[in-house]
Amino acid sequence: MKIKVLLLLCFMFSLCATAQTGKTYQVKSPDGKISVSIVAGAAVSWSVKHEDTEVIMPSEISMTLDNGEILGKNAVVKKASPTSSNTTIITPIYKKSQVKDNFNQLTLSFKGDYSLVFRVYDDGAAYRFITQKKGDITIVNEEANFKFKDDDKAFLPFVSDYRNKDKFTTSFEGHYDNISLSAIKKDTLAFLPVLIDVGSPKKAVILEADLQDYPGMYLTQGESNSLHGVFAKYPTEEAILRINYVVKQRAGYIAKTAGTRSFPWRVVVISTEDKQLADNDMMQKLAEPSQITDYSWIKPGKVAWDWWNDWNVTHVDFKAGINVPTYKYYTDFAAANKLEYIIIDEGWSDDYDLNKTKLDVQQIVDYAKQKNVGVILWATWYSFQRDTEGILAKYEKMGVKGFKVDFIDRDDQKMVSSLYAIAKTAAAHHMLIDYHGMYKPSGMQRTWPNIINCEGVKGLENMKWGTDNQPGYDVSIPYIRMTSGSMDYTPGGMRNATKEAFRPVNSNPMTQGTRCHQLAMYTVFEAPLQMLSDNPSIYQREQESTNFIAAVPTTFDATVSLDGKVGDFVSIARKKGSTWYAGVMTNWNPRNLTVDLSFLGDGSYKAIIFEDGINANKDATDYTTKTITVTAKDKLNIKIASGGGWAARFEKL
Repeated sequence: MKIKVLLLLCFMFSLCATAQTGKTYQVKSPDGKISVSIVAGAAVSWSVKHEDTEVIMPSEISMTLDNGEILGKNAVVKKASPTSSNTTIITPIYKKSQVKDNFNQLTLSFKGDYSLVFRVYDDGAAYRFITQKKGDITIVNEEANFKFKDDDKAFLPFVSDYRNKDKFTTSFEGHYDNISLSAIKKDTLAFLPVLIDVGSPKKAVILEADLQDYPGMYLTQGESNSLHGVFAKYPTEEAILRINYVVKQRAGYIAKTAGTRSFPWRVVVISTEDKQLADNDMMQKLAEPSQITDYSWIKPGKVAWDWWNDWNVTHVDFKAGINVPTYKYYTDFAAANKLEYIIIDEGWSDDYDLNKTKLDVQQIVDYAKQKNVGVILWATWYSFQRDTEGILAKYEKMGVKGFKVDFIDRDDQKMVSSLYAIAKTAAAHHMLIDYHGMYKPSGMQRTWPNIINCEGVKGLENMKWGTDNQPGYDVSIPYIRMTSGSMDYTPGGMRNATKEAFRPVNSNPMTQGTRCHQLAMYTVFEAPLQMLSDNPSIYQREQESTNFIAAVPTTFDATVSLDGKVGDFVSIARKKGSTWYAGVMTNWNPRNLTVDLSFLGDGSYKAIIFEDGINANKDATDYTTKTITVTAKDKLNIKIASGGGWAARFEKL
């Protein structure tokens, strides 16, 4: 038995000496298909291979300290420690109830009190620096490179909304440019995640995980066929700009931090089929485990939202707006449809001081409590962080359930640390947090599951002022943005428009694509806190659609990615209890698809199906609904309109 174990370890972790470049180490995935090679000598580089595909070519990595020391240069390995793990992570607030955590790992300990950890899963690889230095250290820069064999095409979301002339101040919202690596313009920054086609059908998604007390990574064009990591410097001077708190001056370093710590994972997720990316668990596997042991007070669910629809309720006997009667109306709607929350968005308080209120929040909270509806309040990050403890204590006592913290718009070290600190303080007060104007979550939702959602996506709000090809974006983000965690896209628009009919409207906003495209979002898009973005009046007129939306859970026991192609279409099924939910969405191209129901398992099911109507290509609100009996042996042939969708609920008989 001992001989077998030794042979297995020798297969998974290999080491050989080279005459000039130093020593080469290797670690493979549990299934043996992914191999990571590390060369340690004058420099440290890593490369990743999937079977015969060179995913990442040798790419140098290092970390420069302010004392001139460069971790990863003239590297002397003191010890190479291989380990393996095959465990299960319990994930109660997620798209599945548990995640398999099976990996092989190699830790290289270097002279100079630092290590590099390389971890390989069957679906990707990651590395991180670990330092064991006394006191604090200052990091001037980190060298992170991802070199590709060819001039591959990539899906890149570029920073385009610079504010206050600081290129690291951005809302992290952007459609994807599908371009070759060589076409990336000089000095442009793409925020993570990004996707690279490394040789059809294989894809690679670059991520970072467990981002704590450290700036987020951007990517720009590096040397030939490569992407190069860029990090925001530490802010030294900040100022209010409208309701943002922007950086006026930055230091010459990216982080000051503890000398003994683990740094963020640099991650490459690899797929052999696009659909695999739409059901990826890498963030759960690499994030720091939950700091909360009692989940009983963390209540996922849906929320009736006011801002997107401009408080535009009708057929009432009061003037709609930011007032008590309007929010009682939203509460009544939420209660009637068994929604867990309402949100009171901007306008209820002073943007800079949450103690200066313009609305009787207590009256609304008390009324909502009688209806078994929770209340969430909106706040700017600036106003919230001024006195986080005081604000949370005050509004917890009033009965508020959480805060939507907005206009973050940065991910330098100071901001990242702030968001973790806010989550920790909020957890102590049993308060939920929904981060907006937010970078990708990068695993923080596992560490602090009271962070019930994050934006970091070009969501439905952009329809109010117009956007191009939103359906194409909708069927890209499940494969790219969603690999980093859940996203507050805020779906549910009922004024659906074809490509030709769409126009930007602020007060009665339209959506691009069909009604069923919107309905499918409630299954396809991961969001423990999911909003109903349109107003209660129109939802009541469209009660059939509302009933379907209201019945879809926001967390699930199981997820199956059925089919799809990035940028073209997506098809996903999720299970809660004994009931399955399925959603299919397409870009502007109509298409005929097959939904294989083998995921259902044993027994018969009543299927409640919503599909694009025969006239949906002219009137995007057109849909039909039907109820049929199905089993796992059935395959449904579906026809989806331009910008269309398909949604179903399968109730076990």
